[in-house]
Amino acid sequence: MKQELRKQCRSSKPEWKWPPVFFVFSFILLAAGCGGKSAVPRDSYLKMPERGLAVMGYSIQIGAFSNPGNAIRLTRILEENGLSAYYFVHKTGDYKVRFGDFPSKKAARTKAETVRAEGIIDAYYLVSPHDYAEVKQRKYGRGYLRNEIVETARRFIGLPYQWGGSSRDDGFDCSGLTMAVYRINGLNLPRVSKEQYRAGIPIKKGRLKSGDLVFFATSGGKRVSHVGIYTGDNKFIHAPGKGRRICAASLSKKYFKTRYVGARTYLW
Repeated sequence: MKQELRKQCRSSKPEWKWPPVFFVFSFILLAAGCGGKSAVPRDSYLKMPERGLAVMGYSIQIGAFSNPGNAIRLTRILEENGLSAYYFVHKTGDYKVRFGDFPSKKAARTKAETVRAEGIIDAYYLVSPHDYAEVKQRKYGRGYLRNEIVETARRFIGLPYQWGGSSRDDGFDCSGLTMAVYRINGLNLPRVSKEQYRAGIPIKKGRLKSGDLVFFATSGGKRVSHVGIYTGDNKFIHAPGKGRRICAASLSKKYFKTRYVGARTYLW
């Protein structure tokens, strides 16, 4: 089943030519900070939305790397020190790393200074909730967040994205991507596909909108084991498996059509 899934993805982008050592890195998102419950700040703009997911608090961001391998290495170091981290492609084209979900700027700065004192990071930037698309949509309109989620996902296309530390059957590789995309935009999406499925609001296939998540049973039966980000026109972006490149695919393809479980929305 996994081999069949990987065959569905053929990106037109060239392979990343990273030094071989970087391919041994897997991205382990530890339960403390992404799998468990995160504190919801008391500030009015950080309250739980009317429905859906909690809004992210302050995050710590490091780096502006032109080489993705440097972001990978930093992510790995942070993880080895017990910090939940992920790398992503910024709008500038640089690769950056983020970790943490803190209820206040003071708490985030205290943690950042502690990590810097340990020699793990140098300069850093505190991401404020005001920086998230989830908060900005209140100014720019409801479609803003959906568009930002899709654009964020598209910047991952062509990158090999591997999230280790989990069995291949629970959808963690693919859900690591969806989790990162949502958290970058300010929504605290759970880290595992089946938890993401439970957290969302069911929607019919014909009512899908950009930014919603689509779920599949790629391991047989009806058990959720794969997830992607719907981008419109019956297409979605997903991470097809460990060591594979992130790509776009069509819900119309027989493979996905026959394994489709349902869709969930977290947006309004």
